[in-house]
Amino acid sequence: MSDRILSLWEEKLAADPGHSRWYVERFRALLAEGSDIVGEARTVDAMVARGSRILDAGCGFGRVGGHLASVGHTVVGVDVDPTLIDAARADHPDVTWLVGDLARLDLAGHGIPEPFDAIVCAGNVLPFAAPATRQDVLRGFARHLRPGGRAIVGFGTDRGYAVSEFRAHVTGAGLQAELLLATWDLVPWTDDSDFIVAILRRAEVASG
Repeated sequence: MSDRILSLWEEKLAADPGHSRWYVERFRALLAEGSDIVGEARTVDAMVARGSRILDAGCGFGRVGGHLASVGHTVVGVDVDPTLIDAARADHPDVTWLVGDLARLDLAGHGIPEPFDAIVCAGNVLPFAAPATRQDVLRGFARHLRPGGRAIVGFGTDRGYAVSEFRAHVTGAGLQAELLLATWDLVPWTDDSDFIVAILRRAEVASG
C-alpha cells in the first residue's frame, strides 16, 4: 500500500540494492568457515518446550529460524526483504518463510491463525524498523503470542533506538519485560551495556 512507511532497512536497500545479497554471502561464508552463527537460536531453544511454535520475526535468510526448525520446532519466519526470504527458502525449504512488514503483522491473513509459544527477534531488527512503527511491531508480537508466550528481542544499544524508548514501547504494546540481559549467552544487563536482550511476556489484563 502507498501509505506504508518504509523501514530503515528498505531505505538502505534503495541506496544499495546489492546489500542483501552481500549480507547473505557474508554469513554463508562464516558458516562454511565453521563460525558459530546460531547462538541466539540455542538460547531460544533452551527457553521453550520441545516442538514449540516459534515466530522468527525479521528472519533474514533464516539462520536462527532454520536452526530452530532443525531441532524440532515449528517455525514461521517473516521478513520485509524478498531477497533474504528467497535465500531462507533455498537453505531451509521445509520451513514457512513469508515476505511481510512486521509493523503490519497479520499471519491469520496468510492462513496461520495459531498463536506462537515464542517470538525471536534477533539481528538488530527493531532498530532497522521505521522509528514511527517500532511500537506497532511490538504490538504485533503481543497479538501473535499465546497466553504465557514470550518474545525475545535483541539489538545493539548504539543503533539509534534508546533502551528507555524501547521500554516505553514495550509497555505501550501490552508487553512486560521479564528479564533484561546484555548478551544472548545470558550476561546480566547494566546501564552501560552496548547490547540488550529483552525477554518479554504479554501483559495480562486484570479482570473485573
